[in-house]
Amino acid sequence: MRQELFTADEVADRLGLHVRTVRNYVRDGRLHAVRIGKQYRIARADLEAFTGSPVEAAVRDAVTRHRHVEASSIVDVDAVDPDTASRVSTLLTGATAHRREGDERLRIETIYDEQRAHLKIVVLGSLATSAHIFSLINAVLEEPDR
Repeated sequence: MRQELFTADEVADRLGLHVRTVRNYVRDGRLHAVRIGKQYRIARADLEAFTGSPVEAAVRDAVTRHRHVEASSIVDVDAVDPDTASRVSTLLTGATAHRREGDERLRIETIYDEQRAHLKIVVLGSLATSAHIFSLINAVLEEPDR
């Protein structure tokens, strides 16, 4: 049977104490611990006896992980007039203001260099959101000239 052992740091976190206080309790014999190498390990049963109450399951057992995938993209557009650059920037500003579910991390920056007629768009967001943003950019850029 495997016994759950806690470090002095973990015990200090659980009890809201400084780690030095926990080490002092161990040195004074008030809290039973085993020394492994240069560190103390406190058994669950010893910690429960010290506190007089059951110890909750380790936090690491309760943590659930959620996969997060994010894309960082740079879109360079050459030969773009100021009106089109303005329309793209306005559209993307509106897209970030009206976010869909899962767009919490969406960030878009646009930089227009009028002398070079060059538009740079930086998109940071989820894969689906980035794809949606690219389709919006494409729709404006593929419009027939007015």
